[in-house]
Amino acid sequence: MNQTKINDFNQIITGRRSIRNYDPSVKISKEVMTEILTEATLAPSSVNLQPWRFVVIDSPEGKEKLAPLAKFNQTQVKTSSAVIAVFVDMNSLDYADEIYNKAVEEGYMPAEVRDRQLPSIKGLLQMMTTEQFREMNLIDAGLVSMQLMLSARAHGFDTNPIGGYEKDQIAEAYGMDKDRYYPVMLISIGKAADAGYKSVRLPVESITEWK
Repeated sequence: MNQTKINDFNQIITGRRSIRNYDPSVKISKEVMTEILTEATLAPSSVNLQPWRFVVIDSPEGKEKLAPLAKFNQTQVKTSSAVIAVFVDMNSLDYADEIYNKAVEEGYMPAEVRDRQLPSIKGLLQMMTTEQFREMNLIDAGLVSMQLMLSARAHGFDTNPIGGYEKDQIAEAYGMDKDRYYPVMLISIGKAADAGYKSVRLPVESITEWK
């Protein structure tokens, strides 16, 4: 990686702020939002099941529905270009054949590797408890969420992750099966109306051990 690319990446990382107040006049087109989400989904996932699912809430009607479910984040709901609800699909194993067949079609994986791996993957995951499977998916959802925020930053937008909302109601509010789609977080996205605040981080020396 050349120095210019390193500097650009460092600016994306160090320039990110958790923004609460956005410029309400700024809208993100479906095309640009699709690019951001596409880049986010390049994040790794366990056995490549890609369990993440998104609901982009950007219409007045969608935000009106979200407002009572995110009582402590009204400014973000009202002023952001969109709020992205991140879920994991507890039926993600159903997509294993589609994903692995596509990998073979694209030349990313030999057919014999697919034929050897798929039965093992299905057998292993089917033995998991619901809680174990959820925990695995939540790790993947964390990876895609952080990548989404960095992608948004690279496109010139700001974000903030939101964990305080009515998780037991969010799926059904948008017509989703609450037993299948497990909520992870909300991510507000838009153009910051102020600079936000820097935050303190513990030094690496105090959180890392070298063995």
